[in-house]
Amino acid sequence: MTDVPSPDVPSPGVTSAPATLPAAASALRELLDLLAAGAPAEQLAGPAARARAADASGAAWLAEATEAALSVRRTLDQHRRREAELAALFDTAGDLAALRDLDAVLRAIVRRARTLLGADVAYLTLNDPAAHNTYMRVTDGSVSAAFQQLRLRMGDGLGGLVAQTARPYASRDYRTDHRFRHTGAIDSGVGEEGLRGILGVPLRLGDEVIGVLYAADREPRDFTPDTIALLGSLADHAAVAIDGARLMEETRAALVGLEAANATARAHSEALRRASDAHDRLTELVLRGGEVGEVAAAIAALLDGNLSIHDTDGTELARVGEGPAAPPARGLAESRANGRAAYHDGAWTCAVLAGAELLGTLVLTGRAGPDGTTGTNRTNGPTGSPAGTTDSPAGEGGSLSDADLRLFERAGLVTALLLLLHRSVAETEDRVRGELLDDLLTAAPPGRRGTGSLALRAKRLGVDLAASHAVAVLDCDPPVRSRLAADIARRARALGGLAGTREGLVVLIAPARPGELARDLAQQLSRTLGSPVTVGAAGPATGPADFPHAHSEARRCLNALHALGRTGDGSDLTELGFLGVLLGDRSDVAAYVGRVLGVVQDYDEERGTELIRTLEAYYAHGGSLSRAKDALHVHVNTVTQRLERVGRLLGADWNSPARALELQLALRLHRLAASGPEQAPGP
Repeated sequence: MTDVPSPDVPSPGVTSAPATLPAAASALRELLDLLAAGAPAEQLAGPAARARAADASGAAWLAEATEAALSVRRTLDQHRRREAELAALFDTAGDLAALRDLDAVLRAIVRRARTLLGADVAYLTLNDPAAHNTYMRVTDGSVSAAFQQLRLRMGDGLGGLVAQTARPYASRDYRTDHRFRHTGAIDSGVGEEGLRGILGVPLRLGDEVIGVLYAADREPRDFTPDTIALLGSLADHAAVAIDGARLMEETRAALVGLEAANATARAHSEALRRASDAHDRLTELVLRGGEVGEVAAAIAALLDGNLSIHDTDGTELARVGEGPAAPPARGLAESRANGRAAYHDGAWTCAVLAGAELLGTLVLTGRAGPDGTTGTNRTNGPTGSPAGTTDSPAGEGGSLSDADLRLFERAGLVTALLLLLHRSVAETEDRVRGELLDDLLTAAPPGRRGTGSLALRAKRLGVDLAASHAVAVLDCDPPVRSRLAADIARRARALGGLAGTREGLVVLIAPARPGELARDLAQQLSRTLGSPVTVGAAGPATGPADFPHAHSEARRCLNALHALGRTGDGSDLTELGFLGVLLGDRSDVAAYVGRVLGVVQDYDEERGTELIRTLEAYYAHGGSLSRAKDALHVHVNTVTQRLERVGRLLGADWNSPARALELQLALRLHRLAASGPEQAPGP
């Protein structure tokens, strides 16, 4: 073989063969150097091409060597690619193992699949065993909303078939591939996304398929076995990571549930402790005979709100802070009906019950209702205590918890016990007071009445019989008589008097003015009981001996009110006018005359006029001005002027029939008191 110099310039990094070596050997040496340097396939074909061009011997043999070199090159490329893929898989496994959030794991899987396979789109569906389908969970590279919301039935499309059979499937061009069951929804979503070549592999945990991992291109693509194996390996790692993330989420959920259960247990324990403390505190108050105000203060402090306690008629017994003047009607009705606290009109209301009997009402404000609204806020302490002792900033009262609600209702039970205890004590005291009242009103000879003993008994009850007292007799309809008696007994204790029932009527002895006491009682009790209460009063009584007579007069006054059609009214004998004078057995004539004619008498005394004498003459002569002026020896105009002055003093109705009767009786009594035998005014 003749050496032929190579016309080409050697490639960089390739050492030229000596000129003495045959050309074929030199070309082979160059080929091996290029292969060792990792030159591309185009450069590996260069030495053989130059040998053929030089018509060197051994060119055919060199061509075979070149093919072998290309084969080695392809094998090396495959190994390098496989090595890179394995490295990528290991990196993926590490990355997935570091993730704890399921959504983050799924996004990482899809993103890594798209990167490893160089695909346009990668996506993942998860199986729904209950619905027997697989649904789109995560996508990467997708632009179609319809595609991202696809749900495939088992066996439908490429993905449904993979999910059903647990085997990988690849399609070079899905649109024209009739191996799969096409549906309108799937074809529409795939078409909108523009996908052609699709590869899907199952996500398996043991024998269970939990989903499908996909890689897809928008151009037709042949997926090689290596590509399918690579995506399958990634799917295996992904399935483990998904299961791990799912277990982690379940563990976290279990921990959250345990923490919630622990918190509930702690709250329940705290509620039991508070309830026990509250029960002990309130029970201690009841056992030591605490007052209603103390119970109200304790409940308000326990519930951090404003509280008021009301009697059956709405009368306030105690208060802590602000709140409604009376219990909300709807709240009281609902609480009384179901025995539970109710929220209405910005207040929690709890009926205080003993069986079906209503003893009172608790009203709590400053705490939000079920809908979050709040009532008024506590600003004052218990009644009679300095303001601000239990203050609570506006708007801070939260809604009552179940524990607080039960505590509020339990407070109602404790309040019921306290009120029953107080009622028992009051009934005993009222019985003693009633016995004393009976003894005071029983007429007996002064020497046998034992006034000293009565005074001593009264003093023990806090009643001073030497003070001026009014005696009131009260009547009402039979259905409300027991309520009237209970109310009067409570008022008697508050006023420092005595009360009881005598001959079917309620009697009250109290240090007050008779007429004022009668009017007030009639108005207040008629409104409270919802039924007319008639009150006759007499007095003042200033010692044990005076009470029987005062009681008799009060009875006559009550009868007179009924006879006059004034049921539901209150009065004493003095206010009944001449009827009081006629009915009273100890009538105060001077007081009656002074009440009817006093302003005219005072006017005469201050100015030296004769208005009283003019009135006597006017009535004595039948209301005739001319005859009156003759009797008075004055001009008729003088009589007219004097009577006009009387009208200004007594009122425009002074000469009405009723007032005229009162005036004439008072004038006659005045003349009798002043001069003895009655004399008609003369000249």
